[in-house]
Amino acid sequence: MQVKDFDYYLPEELIAQHPTAKRDEARLMILDKATGELEHKVFKDIINYLNPGDCLVLNDTRVLPARLIGEKEETHGKIEFLLLKRTDKDTWETLVKPGKRAKIGSKFAFGNGELKAEVIGLGEEGSRIVKFEYEGIFEEVLDRLGQMPLPPYITEALEDKEMYQTVYSKEQGSAAAPTAGLHFTEELLEDIKNKGIKLAFLTLHVGLGTFRPVKVDEIENHTMHSEYYSMSKETAEIINSTKEAGGRVIAVGTTSNRTLETIADENGRVKEQSGWTDIFIYPGYKFKVVDALITNFHLPQSTLLMLISALAGRDKIMNAYETAVKEEYRFFSFGDAMFIK
Repeated sequence: MQVKDFDYYLPEELIAQHPTAKRDEARLMILDKATGELEHKVFKDIINYLNPGDCLVLNDTRVLPARLIGEKEETHGKIEFLLLKRTDKDTWETLVKPGKRAKIGSKFAFGNGELKAEVIGLGEEGSRIVKFEYEGIFEEVLDRLGQMPLPPYITEALEDKEMYQTVYSKEQGSAAAPTAGLHFTEELLEDIKNKGIKLAFLTLHVGLGTFRPVKVDEIENHTMHSEYYSMSKETAEIINSTKEAGGRVIAVGTTSNRTLETIADENGRVKEQSGWTDIFIYPGYKFKVVDALITNFHLPQSTLLMLISALAGRDKIMNAYETAVKEEYRFFSFGDAMFIK
């Protein structure tokens, strides 16, 4: 299957640069995966498409303010660090710009020396392994000095860092937000629970690999990045009991979807576990546990577009995207949503 089969035309002005004023007032496209029928709603209408006994599975990861601006100690040249993943207590795999300033042994300072770093090794695809020095708690230092690592297609500054966090974010560790969840408010989640829909939380720490382009012609040759996930015993029990009772398991976002399909056995059952997943879902994949998906609109030729095409069928997805462009939906991280039912 060719990567070019997942291309579509997107006018630049449809790339959302900021979230909607109210999270649950973004637009919502409903796609019936059986028929291809489309409906156009507002996100808070999602409650009307959820049934008592269904289960929403949400990713409670929290985005680290992982972008650090500092200087090289010897030359005072400006440097930018982007934290990718923790490899030890004070050691991180990091993207560094400009990379030529970050040779092994190079030392850097951030926030008037409140945070210091030394490059101690080389990682994958040009990344650096960096050891940090600081006093106190690293996450608190990072919260003071770091900036949100917004995707490259968002060029406007973010006024409130919390707008790039879900209202249920808890477990720090992501380099990017699980953006389908940005549309939920605490009030909407409460209304959903009161209707008899279960909420189950898991964690997948989103890596920047989610924005990396697919560089092969045939999708079968693409290698996925790996991301850390964790599922509790409580969440596993909620999901299994939902399936046994005939309810739907509805993934909120492709990150929840990938985690569920990683953990599920051939009978669609899940169990408490944690680890690293590099699952790549594309057309031809048989879903084991996920019945429906709430998601945003994804980049052309991206692995996320391939994932949703596996769930609903490529032709139905490409038609929905063509319609979304005509109807001027807002695309990508701060954009509108789709419910594939």
